[in-house]
Amino acid sequence: MVDLTTKVWLDDHLSDLAEWQQDAYRQFGSMIADPDQRYPCIPGRQGFLTNNLRYGFAADPRSEQAVVDVAQLLKQYGACSRETGKYASLVIFFNTPGELVDESSLEDFELIFWSVLNRVSANDPTPWPDHISTDPSDPSWEFCYDGHPYFAFCGTPVHQIRKSRRTPYFLIAFQPRWVFDEINDSTPFGRNMKKLIRQKLVDYDGVPAHPSLKWYGQENNQEWKQYYLRDDESVPSKCPFTYMKNKFKAMGVRFHK
Repeated sequence: MVDLTTKVWLDDHLSDLAEWQQDAYRQFGSMIADPDQRYPCIPGRQGFLTNNLRYGFAADPRSEQAVVDVAQLLKQYGACSRETGKYASLVIFFNTPGELVDESSLEDFELIFWSVLNRVSANDPTPWPDHISTDPSDPSWEFCYDGHPYFAFCGTPVHQIRKSRRTPYFLIAFQPRWVFDEINDSTPFGRNMKKLIRQKLVDYDGVPAHPSLKWYGQENNQEWKQYYLRDDESVPSKCPFTYMKNKFKAMGVRFHK
């Protein structure tokens, strides 16, 4: 059984954890709360500093245990996310062996990321929310678990150019959809926040922002393209969530609506 943790708890009990977990959390904190405030995700930084974020640790992302771990963490998080603060997110660090990093490309980690989402979804007992499309090509689509929609952000140790996506350990952050109720194109706050984040993103990465980064719900937006950004501007020809679901269905693996 895995449990959610907070910054406050981790700061007090970090030495009780496995060495890789200690290292993952320390390096994450150093990155997101750097003293020069260069990290581009302003809400993420605020969430870290104000104890709004929740954390979890999962097994090797290639393993079945990782799927169990993520599902348990999402189940716990869905029940409490609205009580954690307006900068809420669930950050999951995965045990990432050195050989996996040394032998894997960006494309390999991309497959691992979508495999985790697909396998977690395959075991979700809760129906997909009625207001969220099950078609990833629809602007309203978002990854859901236990009835809650989330924006999923993936970081890997092999990103080189997009430094904002480079994390020492394989990482997936799940941001509840409700967080964006105030951070969107319909509010002055949201438009200003986007402008600030985009400028910091360009400064941090040293390259233009990926063209897939758009507002949720916009007619030409597809959220899944933002989940895993490659170092260049390319995207998969079709959503791996749909493609892999179809493959699993053919193998007799049941997916819920």
